[in-house]
Amino acid sequence: MKRLFCLSAGAMLAAASAQADYALTILHTNDFHARFEPISKYDSSCGAEDNAEGKCFGGTARLASAIAEARDAAGNSILVDGGDQFQGTLFYTYYKGKVAAEMMNKLGYDAMTVGNHEFDDGPETLAAFVERVDFPVLMSNADYSAEALLSDKIMPSTVLEIGGEKIGMIGLTPQDNPEISSPGPNITFSDPSEAVQAQVDKLTAEGINKIVVLSHSGYDVDLRVAQETTGVDVIVGGHSNTYLSNTSDRAEGPYPTMVGDTAIVQAYAYGKFLGALEVNFDDAGNVVSAAGEPLIMDAEVPEIAEYVERIAMLAVPLDDIRNKVVAEAAAPIDGERSVCRTGECAMGNLVADAMLARVKDQGISIAYQNGGGVRSSIDGGEITMGEVYTVLPFQNTLSTFFVTGATIKDALENGMAQFDDPEKDGRFPQVAGMTFVINPDAPTGERISDIMVIENGTPTPLDPGKTYGVVSNNFVRNGGDGYAMFKSASDVYDFGPDLAEVMAEFLATNSPYQPYTDGRISYAK
Repeated sequence: MKRLFCLSAGAMLAAASAQADYALTILHTNDFHARFEPISKYDSSCGAEDNAEGKCFGGTARLASAIAEARDAAGNSILVDGGDQFQGTLFYTYYKGKVAAEMMNKLGYDAMTVGNHEFDDGPETLAAFVERVDFPVLMSNADYSAEALLSDKIMPSTVLEIGGEKIGMIGLTPQDNPEISSPGPNITFSDPSEAVQAQVDKLTAEGINKIVVLSHSGYDVDLRVAQETTGVDVIVGGHSNTYLSNTSDRAEGPYPTMVGDTAIVQAYAYGKFLGALEVNFDDAGNVVSAAGEPLIMDAEVPEIAEYVERIAMLAVPLDDIRNKVVAEAAAPIDGERSVCRTGECAMGNLVADAMLARVKDQGISIAYQNGGGVRSSIDGGEITMGEVYTVLPFQNTLSTFFVTGATIKDALENGMAQFDDPEKDGRFPQVAGMTFVINPDAPTGERISDIMVIENGTPTPLDPGKTYGVVSNNFVRNGGDGYAMFKSASDVYDFGPDLAEVMAEFLATNSPYQPYTDGRISYAK
């Protein structure tokens, strides 16, 4: 197995350790999304043959190997997670949080924070997960005292004792969880900086001078929290799938990113990397140095057989579903997060086209899909049902409804409402049956123009007073991702077929499917 730390990083750590009173290695993951099996370069499923040929990444069996070696090499270490273990593959669809709990316990996690996808199936599924795990699950910026399922199970912070030293751990979850997930009516969420500072003050009063925040809030929010708080030593991030590195030109920033004395780290997503940060503290709890690098979980990292065998056993009920070949792709279908949340993408067109094709004979002329609901790309060649579920894992149903042109304009503006945020949430619109132009430099609420609806094959300007039939997914129709304007629609039917099934049928009808973009979404010149 290759060495996990490069020579230069190792030398830095050794030199820092010689000057510091306490060294702690923080191993971390985030946004794992039920990728227990190896993944392809597209972050979707990677078959056994490709895995044998060294083409795959990640998977719990590789993570287990890397974690074991890193812990053997470290003196004091913790293993933590930045949230979103839930959702993303059939393992979650079938088992909910049971497999995540089993594997995290086996790997020896010490703590995690609550991600937005931990709420996808409501507090019930999260509560069942918390009951199964052997480590604390944290969330400081939420009042869940009125939610009986969680009130005695989740903590805002906790203290770990590692190598004779106490480490304060604080959890953060997205403040906009009610918009992007399903936490239910009994939980309210608050400002992350204020929540963190309150817990820092509490822990400091208890004599704890080493504090780590587990933050499923996004890189930009983490930078803000570091600027607006005092006493935080490390922020282990998630939510924005940010790749930080000192060696790659594809990184969004250095690993760690330092804001004052606070070290911020994140390790992309899907188990493709294991974050590994060594922090050296002086006797007063001040950070003397922080160094490391995300470790790529490629074919050079061996898989531990025990995990391979257990995951294969758990996969047996899933195989008949996911191994079914439903179509062929003439070329890779791009569903990359950074593309589908900022503009027209080939996977967004596929999903929207499939939705519209399914209901076009019901008086529906527009399809509307949130970009955040598109979760993966698909490579060229055979397309399996498992790959389809990886793209569309949420078990969303088709929703049909009728709204005015003015409401459609409002919805499109909502899709651009957070475009200035470099983390970009999932509300960006992928559409069919219409075209529009974006001016990202215009003020919020005035960024969409030249909206055309395709009527009888002819592009026709959107009429604000006219009623249009729309198909979307039930999450968006019920106000998810800020689409509250759709909640008051007329002639609503939220109980159509599963969106993944609709996409699979469309692909089968159009196999081999040729991915494309056609300029339906364009930018003002």
